[in-house]
Amino acid sequence: MCNQLADILDYQFTRPELLDGAMTHASGADHRLQSNERMEFLGDAVLGYVVCSYLYRTFPDLMEGELTKIKSSVVSRKTCAQISQSLGLGSMMNLGKGMSGRPSIPESVWAAVFESVIAAIYLDGGIEPAERFILKQVRDIIDETAECTHQENFKSVLQHYAQKNMPSNPTYVLLDEKGPDHAKAFEVCVQIEGRRFGSAWAKSKKEAEQEAALQALRELNLAATADDGSVSVRDPLASSDESA
Repeated sequence: MCNQLADILDYQFTRPELLDGAMTHASGADHRLQSNERMEFLGDAVLGYVVCSYLYRTFPDLMEGELTKIKSSVVSRKTCAQISQSLGLGSMMNLGKGMSGRPSIPESVWAAVFESVIAAIYLDGGIEPAERFILKQVRDIIDETAECTHQENFKSVLQHYAQKNMPSNPTYVLLDEKGPDHAKAFEVCVQIEGRRFGSAWAKSKKEAEQEAALQALRELNLAATADDGSVSVRDPLASSDESA
C-alpha cells in the first residue's frame, strides 16, 4: 500500500510510518493521538504557506485582498477534498467500521487526508518536496482562480489598460451620496485626463468604484455584458498590442 501511495504522490518516503499516520482517520486509530488529526493541523499551515508564497511571487500586481481571495479558494475544504478525491486517497485510508460503512466519505475527511499527506511529506523531506507536491496539485487551480479574480477586478483591468494606452491613470470621483448613515448609497465615476465616463451607484464606495470602472471599460469597448448578466472583459495587454 505504501509503495502504491508513494507512486501516486510521486514521493518516496524514508520514514513510511509518517505516511501510515497521515492515512489513519481517528475512527481507525486506537487513540486519537495516533490518528492524522495533528498532521492535518500541520499540513494546513504548510499548504497555506506554500500557496501564499507562490501567489506573492507570481502575481506582483495583485493587492492583498485579491491575493487573499485566491488563497482562500485554493486552500478551502472543498478544493482540498477535490484534490484528495482525484488522487484516490480515500480508498487507501485506514477507517474504522463506523466510517467505512458509510455510503460516502464526508468532504471534511477527504480534505483532512490531503493536508495530512502534505504534513507527512514535509516531516519526511522538508519544505522543498512538500512545495513540489502542493504546487503540482494546485498550480492549475491557482491560475484559473487568479484569472477569474482578475476579470472581476475591473479597477485593475482599467488601470492596466490606462497605463499602456492613456495619458494618465484613472481617478475615481465621488459625485453623490444618499440615504441614512446605516444605509448609504454612493455615486462614483471614472475620470481620466479630464474625460468622465458614465457613473454607477452602489452601497459602498469600493463597490461603486468597481462598477464605475466596469462602465468605463464598456465605453472603451473592453467589456461587454451578456443577456444573463455575465461580464466578459478583454485582456488590456492584448488590447494595447492590437492598437500598437
